Amino acid sequence: MSTLTSSCCLGFDFSTQQLKVVAIDGNLQVVHQNNVHFDSDLPEFRTQSGVHLHEDGLTVTSPVHMWVKALDIMLEKMKKAGFDFSCVEAISGSGQQHGSVYWKKGSRARLQGLDPAKDLHSLLQDSFAVVDSPVWMDSSTTKQCLYLESAVGGAQQLADITGSRAYERFTGNQIAKIHQLQPDKYNETERISLVSSFAASLFLGDYAAVDYSDGSGMNLMNIFSKQWSKPCLNATAPMLAEKLSDPTPATTLLGPISPYFVKRFGFLENCKVVAFTGDNPGSLAGMQLQEGDIAVSLGTSDTVFLWIKEPRPALEGHIFCNPVDCTSYMALICYKNGSLTRERIRNECSGGSWEGFSSALDSTPMGNNGSIGVYFDVVEITPPAIGVYRFDQHDKRVDAFTREVEIRALVEGQFLAKRVHAQKLGYRIIPGTKVLATGGASSNKAILQVLSDVFSAPVYTIDVANSACLGSAYRAMHGLVAGTGVSFKDAVKGAPAAQLAVRPSPGAMEVYGPLLKRYADLEAKVLMAKTQ
Repeated sequence: MSTLTSSCCLGFDFSTQQLKVVAIDGNLQVVHQNNVHFDSDLPEFRTQSGVHLHEDGLTVTSPVHMWVKALDIMLEKMKKAGFDFSCVEAISGSGQQHGSVYWKKGSRARLQGLDPAKDLHSLLQDSFAVVDSPVWMDSSTTKQCLYLESAVGGAQQLADITGSRAYERFTGNQIAKIHQLQPDKYNETERISLVSSFAASLFLGDYAAVDYSDGSGMNLMNIFSKQWSKPCLNATAPMLAEKLSDPTPATTLLGPISPYFVKRFGFLENCKVVAFTGDNPGSLAGMQLQEGDIAVSLGTSDTVFLWIKEPRPALEGHIFCNPVDCTSYMALICYKNGSLTRERIRNECSGGSWEGFSSALDSTPMGNNGSIGVYFDVVEITPPAIGVYRFDQHDKRVDAFTREVEIRALVEGQFLAKRVHAQKLGYRIIPGTKVLATGGASSNKAILQVLSDVFSAPVYTIDVANSACLGSAYRAMHGLVAGTGVSFKDAVKGAPAAQLAVRPSPGAMEVYGPLLKRYADLEAKVLMAKTQ
């Protein structure tokens, strides 16, 4: 691209498989994009899809030096493309949630005195006590999870404090494992960062604080006081508060960019570094979610993002601090049975045709004459169950539905589940509530109509490729004015808007209100039968 003359903001995303960057101008239009793929661009680290899969089948890590070297490569690629770094007013970023980085003692001084004649990778070669960082795919900390829950009074008590029950991938449990199995590495550690705050530290030339939103995914932070929970710290590892330092709001201006980047790449001396956050909170910003809204990503797995004011932490789903409004929260629920289940039913009931699938939805009535289905082809996360369960209008289990009823039962069941579990976490439909739909199935208008009817809210579609990256650029821009009281909504009001796809059908609320309770009761029955 040609050299930029106007000011812009940069958003980086240190995701599992690649490092991405987006630049937006003052009109919030994307003016530059770039990426570095870990497997192909950095083959010397021998990763598969950006990670190292260990022999035990549970441990999954990524080399921290790979992330550092990727940033070297990225900035050089941007330079060769003619990107003008002197136009950048602010940068922010996101990182894959739950990954952790262990800075060796003495690394802060090294960060503060980087030599602009050398690349970051060589300068920071000996800066990490743990060279392979635990990441979100790791599931090797069951023992530590059970101990943490027990230490604070149970799974629900831990959720009430931190927003989630103990999860193997959550950072506190990973820290506990390192302290227990590699005490020398833990004692060597001067600062523990998340992937997001690690990346921010590189740009800042100093240790960057963990932001509230990404800090919510550690099983360590009280999401209401927004401080580390002493019972959780005590149950994890000694001297942990000092190694983490205090968390900070996601809108914080951490300071100016490191002189290293000014001298090596031509950044402005007063270019601001805004706190980095996790990739899921970054996506909330990229989708421009607002109070009362819900975002539903309809992909291989289905993910629900919620903006909520009064959270009710539960044993399912996660409550995080909101990355764009410190007085609010975001909830996240993930479902494994998404598009693959829809595709199986399409193949069995409409000959592999989405057109036939959509016709069946259009030809069957809202509520499916009382027929309800629960479809878990693989073990679901919420609730932890597997199998296909069909119920008639009298809640009696049946072996089969007609093809048309089966298709509607699947789609209605999937969306009833999403609303039931969202409401358990504190979600409420308010005047002006929108549903934002993304992912592959969001192109199917018949599916979106059912989504709109079940949620009694209009559905909008939004094209947000690289939503976490774009959200980081938006957050960088907001960070410049957040201190003056400008809301995120006002800061990004010029961004490309979501497009209205469908509105609720007349009478939808009357049909689905009773069905919500029925679905919740039937799902509970399925779960009870599984555990007996």
